[in-house]
Amino acid sequence: MANKLISVRTVVAVGIGSALVFVLMRFVALPTGVPNTNLNLGIAVLSVFAAIFGPIAGLLIGFIAHTLTDLTFGFGVWWTWVIADAFYGFVIGLFWKLYRVETGGLGVRQAVIFNVVQLLTNAVAWIAIAPSLDILVYQEPADKVYLQGLVSSVLNAAVVLILGTLLLVGYSRTRVKAGSLKAE
Repeated sequence: MANKLISVRTVVAVGIGSALVFVLMRFVALPTGVPNTNLNLGIAVLSVFAAIFGPIAGLLIGFIAHTLTDLTFGFGVWWTWVIADAFYGFVIGLFWKLYRVETGGLGVRQAVIFNVVQLLTNAVAWIAIAPSLDILVYQEPADKVYLQGLVSSVLNAAVVLILGTLLLVGYSRTRVKAGSLKAE
């Protein structure tokens, strides 16, 4: 059988992950005081799904959930931030084998790797990509969009550090550790 680019399991994960992230981004977002910038719990779920299902799932969940969120807010889709969310999900997913979540091997070392990756990726996505694209595409004022990006980066990193790590640890504990089953 030929290798598939995306499995049925991953397609289902994309659907469920997109729905969960959308609901959290749309209905559980808390305003920060910075215009159009919210505390977003959906980023933790995106991170967990990307860490479990890989880069394609992370990219698609970030893209779909953010697009749906923007469409339902009624102010149009901010493609620059959709791209940043998709990039974030993709990069978190690139390192999914290092986290060892599926094998029940998520320990302190893997949690540290996960959080170093998410901290760096949050910084790149929200401090570099989204604001820079806002300036290039929408001619937004630099001070405004870089402030939004900085606040988003810090808040997203904190949410993933706390909630995302707890979700990953909890999920990993439900998985059977590789080599733990012995024949009698």
